[in-house]
Amino acid sequence: MKRILTIQDISCVGKCSLTVALPIISAVGVETSIIPTAVLSTHTMFKGFTCKDLDDQILPIARHWKEEGLTFDAFYTGYLANAAQVDKVISVIEDLKQDGNYVIIDPAMADNGRLYPAFDSDFPKEMAKLCAMADIVLPNITEACLLTDTPYRGEYDEAFAKKVMSDLAALGAKKVVLTGAACGSDYGVMMYDSITNEYTYYMQERIDAVFHGTGDIFSSSFTGALMREKSMEESVKIAADFTAECIRITKEAPDARWYGVDFETALPYLISRLNA
Repeated sequence: MKRILTIQDISCVGKCSLTVALPIISAVGVETSIIPTAVLSTHTMFKGFTCKDLDDQILPIARHWKEEGLTFDAFYTGYLANAAQVDKVISVIEDLKQDGNYVIIDPAMADNGRLYPAFDSDFPKEMAKLCAMADIVLPNITEACLLTDTPYRGEYDEAFAKKVMSDLAALGAKKVVLTGAACGSDYGVMMYDSITNEYTYYMQERIDAVFHGTGDIFSSSFTGALMREKSMEESVKIAADFTAECIRITKEAPDARWYGVDFETALPYLISRLNA
């Protein structure tokens, strides 16, 4: 069984970050170890949320694991509590990484043209340092623009998306997966491989609903699929379809909660796709 390390926060209520990464990746048959970057009472779309950063625990946890001889097949990062954690996370990966390990970075910091409430305007520059060491980076268009110092556009064409993706790869990331890509009437995922200089696409029918945490669900199911020996293209398709299924189920559920999607109900779909 493969083992990954995911480094991101625990939002105790909200269906995002570790509360989706841990169950999704575990459900697909991959051992999931965690380093929590912070504990939040809820995700940041709630008002008045509490947050306790765990800065002082990140490096001691990693040092203990190294003493125990623990190894990992991949590193997957998400929401970090503050800019100071970036260097610590880089140190953890550099210290524990071995040849052949994947480094998958979800620069979870912004959406809809704005940074999340906890971050200031300097945060993207720090996050760019972490993205530079990625084998695969998984931004939405807002994050891609912030990381490359590109003025954000709510509406954009294919040429704009390609330019932002290539600029992001120029920072160091080998492959870029742009989630929630909306070029004209098309909607889905765009991929850029800086090694082959190729762009590929996976477009879907757009669902008229928006829920928080779907980026985390995509990143977690993508990582799980990759660890199950699926190709990057297969992993993107599986993750995109699973995320869409989660949104459909939630939109149709009379008791759906506003703060996240009912990914739990859709887990059998994900497992069946992986076992197909």
